[in-house]
Amino acid sequence: MRSLFQIPFLVLIILLCGTVGLHLLTGQGLLHSFYQAFILLATVGSQEPQPLTDATMVFIIAYLACGLGVFAYSAIQFGQILVNADLRVLLERRRMERRINKLEGHFIVCGYGRMGRELCNYLHQRHQPFVIIDENVELHTPEMRSDDWLFLQGDATQDDILEEAGIHRARALTTVLSTDADNLYVVLSSRLLSRDLQIVARASDEQAAQKMQKAGATRVINPLSSGAIRMARFMLSPSIENFVEVAESEGVDWEIADVRVPQNSPLIDQQLKETNLREEGIMLLGVCRDAGEKFFPPPGDLRIHSGDTLFAFGSSDNLRRLTDLLEEIA
Repeated sequence: MRSLFQIPFLVLIILLCGTVGLHLLTGQGLLHSFYQAFILLATVGSQEPQPLTDATMVFIIAYLACGLGVFAYSAIQFGQILVNADLRVLLERRRMERRINKLEGHFIVCGYGRMGRELCNYLHQRHQPFVIIDENVELHTPEMRSDDWLFLQGDATQDDILEEAGIHRARALTTVLSTDADNLYVVLSSRLLSRDLQIVARASDEQAAQKMQKAGATRVINPLSSGAIRMARFMLSPSIENFVEVAESEGVDWEIADVRVPQNSPLIDQQLKETNLREEGIMLLGVCRDAGEKFFPPPGDLRIHSGDTLFAFGSSDNLRRLTDLLEEIA
């Protein structure tokens, strides 16, 4: 960036030197000398300065040599700025593409507005991999780069951008674009690309929410109604809500998550009381069978079956450990 200011400064210095030199050698006025210096430097001069003495010719030769040197330096600097900027953008995009291609079970956030920013901060604090899609590349700040946030510039309603974000390998997608129409289109495109993807969308009203659910959204959130429900919870159960608020503000890293039991899990056919989940700091809140049968809370003699969905409470590290326990080969 400094070179952009140096180049006009050097040109101005050359012009001033040429003006003063011609004024002293030819005795012409400063304006006429500046005019002669300018057309000589621009190589469009139609007449030579008069009187054309030997000293004047030597000065003009030196003046033009310096001027051509400044122009050559300026061209090189501009070329380097353009090439370096384009090359840097290209290399950064290639690096992101390679990192995204390696992701499995990540999250895709469509839209980096106020809600998108809070979503990304939440995922980042819990060390969850995610990819941001937004049309405004200026949103990719140096702070995001230092934290290695993955960012794709593009329209989230386009299939190629969703595929570039790894939608076929993603665990879930959330769309918080500015309009309900865009969010609806993202939901529809995402569901057509991936039948098993968890899709969470934002809607501004109930009518839009119904359309998104019909288009394939797993869950639709209305920020206004969700905020109102939370305010009601504060009135009905202030102690519980205060506990949640204090826990979050103090950095207590606890979550509620649902985990599906794979077919080769070593915990299959074990009773809950026989497992070491409590020793691992994991509390099971409920179990849902594939057939739809629900156990809230689950009894200790309940046996774990393949395909069960376990609703667990614990820290992020412990919940990740639960996933590892369920996937370990016996």
